[in-house]
Formats: sequence, C-alpha cells, structure tokens
Amino acid sequence: MQLARISKGSLVETAIESLRQAIEKGHWAIGERLPVEAQLSESLGVSRNTVREAVRVLVHVGMLETRQGDGTYVRATKDAGETLRRINRAQLRDKLEVRIMLETEAAKLAAERRDAQDLEKMTLALDERAKAGDDVDNRIRHDHAFHTALVAASHNPALSELYDYFAHAVTQTIELTELDSELPEPSQEDHELLLAAIRRQDPVKAEALSRALLQPSLRALGKKHP
Repeated sequence: MQLARISKGSLVETAIESLRQAIEKGHWAIGERLPVEAQLSESLGVSRNTVREAVRVLVHVGMLETRQGDGTYVRATKDAGETLRRINRAQLRDKLEVRIMLETEAAKLAAERRDAQDLEKMTLALDERAKAGDDVDNRIRHDHAFHTALVAASHNPALSELYDYFAHAVTQTIELTELDSELPEPSQEDHELLLAAIRRQDPVKAEALSRALLQPSLRALGKKHP
C-alpha cells in the first residue's frame, strides 16, 4: 500500500496523522502486522527515526502494539484522544443530543438503584448550585457535580466511564446554556424536581424530567440552525 507522502508541517505529527488515518480506514486490520520501519519510511518519505517516533506515539495511545523481536501490530482502529478532540469540535446541538441520551438513561437507572450516599452527593451539589446564585462559574461547577453524581448513582461503571470521557463536552454545554441568553437554562427547580423523582424511585418520571432539562435548549438551537 502506498501511504500519502509527507511534504510539509511537523514531520512527526504528520506521520502520526498519516498512520492514524491509514489504520482508521482499515488499510491494516486489527491484529495485522505493519510493514517494517524501512518500508514505512519509504512510503511516507520521512526518516526511520520519524517513523519510529510516530509509531511510539500510536503505541502509547493504544492503536498499535510492539512485540519484541516480532514487529508492530494494530491493536485498535480508534485513537481515544483523537475521538475526544472530534467530540469537542462537534456542534453544540450534537453534544446536547448525546448528553440527553446519556443523562436520561442514567436518571432512569439512578431512580432504580440510588443509595443514601448517592442522594447525599446529589443533594449537596444542588444545594451548592442554589447558593452560587449569580456566580456563574460556581453554578456551572456545582451543576456539573450534580450530573456527575447522578450518573454515578446509576451504578453502571461503563456508563460512568463513558460520561467521564464526555465530561469536557458536557461542561461546554452547561457553560453555553448558562451564558447564551437565547438558550433556555434549566432552573434550580427543574433540577430539584429531577432529584425528587430519583429520591422516590420513580424511573419513568426521572427519565422524563431529565430529558425536559435540555429539550428547550435543543429546540432553540434547532430554530437558530435549522
């Protein structure tokens, strides 16, 4: 296979991107061995040292695996760090849709599985959110703490890990709905009603209230960017 030759920019960074794209497009399948260093160097038009450094980075992010005395193999077709960067570059509407999907499922599970410690953490976060008043930075911080505690209350480690992975994008959506006057910001009362549904273990109501928190902003964005 002929890789795209590198002609400008940072050689190592461009080599990393070229190899990453080749892996993502399936030029080498998971478990397949990459060509030897000399062949990659020739295909990319860079030195073997540059190829070696690019491979080292892709090993570090988990896309490649180096086996001593055997070669370098494809371990995964996605770079988790690059995936996160792509999520962060996504449109606000896209982020809100994903956030709604994650949080509504979490709210339903939290209503079924929450314990006393979960309720304490969510209550504390909402109390601090209320005390923040017009201090937007503090309100955002405690708002995020509430939603993180809610997801943790689902007692689903996979969901919690996925939400933590998406955390920066979640914070961005909170900031934008707080700061953009054209986007409806969920009130303290809206949050308290959601917590009350979780407290009385009503998964149907909790799911509906969680969705209702962000649907107005989503509809407003649809009107701004149909």
